[in-house]
Amino acid sequence: MKLNELHDNEGAVKNRTRVGRGIGSGKGKTGGRGVKGQKSRSGVAIKGFEGGQMPLHRRLPKRGFTNIFAKEYNTVSLGRVQTAIDAGKLNASETVSVEALKAAGIVKRVKDGVRLVADGELKVAVTFEVAGASKTAAAAVEKAGGKVVVKGAQA
Repeated sequence: MKLNELHDNEGAVKNRTRVGRGIGSGKGKTGGRGVKGQKSRSGVAIKGFEGGQMPLHRRLPKRGFTNIFAKEYNTVSLGRVQTAIDAGKLNASETVSVEALKAAGIVKRVKDGVRLVADGELKVAVTFEVAGASKTAAAAVEKAGGKVVVKGAQA
């Protein structure tokens, strides 16, 4: 077998139907759109229209709301911090703040602050200055000999 002898099985690839290409094609003239009417023309968009009956998406009640004052935090796991310390991107002797995490490449875009999450484990004593931390994360940091300083509204 040579490269130029490779081909699909018979009937595996089917050509698409070319509509509106003359009467002899079997899909000419109206091009499978039927005769006249709105749907036979181009630029038709009647997706949610139910013939004047109240559409389903308007019959259903509205639910919930969006809190415009909600804070959005970057979540950082302890395992990720430990990996950065091992790689030499973070200095464990200095206070780890948002700026330090951004410089190390752990946080790409600083939002309303950083929240620590206890995913993975921390082996070095580190002082964190963050907007918040989960109870298990704070306990894990203190167990390793470090401390968490919460400087935001959320604890």
